[in-house]
Amino acid sequence: YAVFLPNYRGSTGYGTAFSKQHQGNYTDPEFTDLVDAKRALVAEGIADADRTGVTGGSYGGYATAWSSTYHSDEFAAGVMFVGISNQISKFGTGDIPYEMYNVHSRAWPWDNWQKMLEVSPIYHVDKANTPILIMHGEEDTRVDPGQSLELYRALKIRKPDLPVRAVFYPGEGHGNQKAAARYDYNLRMMRWFDTYLKTGDRDAPLPDTRPELPEGTTGASTKEV
Repeated sequence: YAVFLPNYRGSTGYGTAFSKQHQGNYTDPEFTDLVDAKRALVAEGIADADRTGVTGGSYGGYATAWSSTYHSDEFAAGVMFVGISNQISKFGTGDIPYEMYNVHSRAWPWDNWQKMLEVSPIYHVDKANTPILIMHGEEDTRVDPGQSLELYRALKIRKPDLPVRAVFYPGEGHGNQKAAARYDYNLRMMRWFDTYLKTGDRDAPLPDTRPELPEGTTGASTKEV
């Protein structure tokens, strides 16, 4: 694998002006930067246009969900962790509701309900053709695990033939803390990419439900739907 870690517009580390380029306009330019970066890597011969995946957690999980729905033609596999799928319900269920206004949208959901819906990955599920693995801590207070369940349910109902799996970690929050849960997360992610990126087959069967562990190893506690 070639791994690319982008600092798309809206990221920190490049000055205040750069970090505010996404404000008031979720998904563009920030997530179009991911598509442009992927195409640049393809042009350089580093990436395969038909075998590029996307993954991230929290806001990166939002980027993954968006890339796996709205930009689905660009990405052959996605792994979303503690991510956002619905900006409207996210506002009412997270522990930092003012963050949406202060950092990102500069508006409240009720100022323009339709706009908030249109920048939500669940609004674009009809475009989805990217096999996606969804993982979330059950005790997450920052991004409610319902965000993952909403996306999973929408995909299962509207795209019944699309490979999708949701895994929840009891006792974990906005990021896995237990070593077993972290190990499980990484094994599942790599197996997902091995299944759908190495083969380039978006229709490949789902991997086994639980990762194979070395003899004598105790696996993480998980709930799958």
